[in-house]
Amino acid sequence: MSTNGGLNRVAVVVNTLSRTGSIAYTQAVRSLTELGVPLGTTYPLKDPARLVETVRAAIDEEHDFVIIGGGDGTISSVVDVLAHTGVPMGLLPLGTANDFARTLEIPTEIEKACETIARGKIVDIDLGLCGNNYYANRASVGIGSNVATAMSPKLKKLVGALAYPVASARGFMRHRPFPARLTFPDGDHPTKEFHSLLQVSVANGRYFGGGQLAVFDSGIDDSTLDVTVIKHGNVRELATVARNFKSTKLLETDQAEHIRTRRMRLETTPNMPINIDGELVAGTPRDFSVARNALHVLVPQDWVDGG
Repeated sequence: MSTNGGLNRVAVVVNTLSRTGSIAYTQAVRSLTELGVPLGTTYPLKDPARLVETVRAAIDEEHDFVIIGGGDGTISSVVDVLAHTGVPMGLLPLGTANDFARTLEIPTEIEKACETIARGKIVDIDLGLCGNNYYANRASVGIGSNVATAMSPKLKKLVGALAYPVASARGFMRHRPFPARLTFPDGDHPTKEFHSLLQVSVANGRYFGGGQLAVFDSGIDDSTLDVTVIKHGNVRELATVARNFKSTKLLETDQAEHIRTRRMRLETTPNMPINIDGELVAGTPRDFSVARNALHVLVPQDWVDGG
């Protein structure tokens, strides 16, 4: 391992119920061994509920590097354990969207992902904080929560990456507009009141939602969050939102507003669920902030934040 030669014991934790996990586990262990990665214990998990305890056990058993195999939901569930530990994470992208891998330019082909682990470099990146919950890509209220509800494991298995546009369409159809209040404890922006919204998203990573770019110059190590507010409107305005929902072109219209900040408090009426990297795990009101350099992660040698 070129930049990781000091590592002595590497754990492999694979969610075999992720979209390609059951096929990838054996292939990854074989490739990593052939590439000279010093493997310790390997964990092929059939129960995603055991991910957190398994990663914690790998750290307790003195593995000095943990490879995670799974999708964005898997990553989001384990960063709470790895944050601020100094134990680096390698990634085998096995999910439907793999937005975290896209942000870090980690290839989705298993052989190439293993080569990245063997020959890459370790960097530290930011994580988002939703209350006390760490996340990698994005938290959202509104349509994003409806999408998370519509995004069933069966749908992801059936149509793969097409699950995101299908679930987005379903989420859009089910949505009801809501009012929100955004306050900024650092005083970098005035308080903002919105009366009728489709969505508020708070992005830490560069990509989310199956390849959607947060903002053209967004990054995962820039010490800020990218907040996007999407407004409700008349039929013509809603058509504009629907047409540009997956594009940064939406930010060029009157239907969206972008705010870059380190800390924000979000309040809605009524209180609403929050989608964190595809999982509904919190609700409003909630404070958001940046956990600076919270996670050590392995990336390709030529990776530069912001693409």
